[in-house]
Amino acid sequence: MWGLYDRLHLKRIYFSAYQKGPGDASVDAHKRQNPGDVFMREHRLYQVDFLMRKYGFTESDICLDTRGNLSLDIDPKEHWALQHPEFFPLEVNKASKYELLRVPGLGEITVNRILEQRKTARIKNMDDLGRPSLRLKKAGGYLRFC
Repeated sequence: MWGLYDRLHLKRIYFSAYQKGPGDASVDAHKRQNPGDVFMREHRLYQVDFLMRKYGFTESDICLDTRGNLSLDIDPKEHWALQHPEFFPLEVNKASKYELLRVPGLGEITVNRILEQRKTARIKNMDDLGRPSLRLKKAGGYLRFC
């Protein structure tokens, strides 16, 4: 994926959840994957695609397991954050847009809102960021308010 964006300068990549197995007699039943895993793999690929296109992640930022696969259990952005504890907690009132975009639970809209809000007032706590949501709650564990 990184090569397609970096070397070939593609603007967008699309993925398919198709995998050989279901309905194919040449694949043993015990080797078939859970159908939900197929769609989760596709979902994880789109998450990584978004991180690369919109959030400035590179190939080396993407955490893979020992077999070179994305984890199906945790989203790639959170996986990166857990692998880089030295980056957190991040000071909300001083962090750059790039740094804020790496915080699990923060997206482009929330980060832009934070940057605008900082121009007029200091952000003192999570309540200053908006109404509570699961994503903001997740972000709270990676942020510091000084």
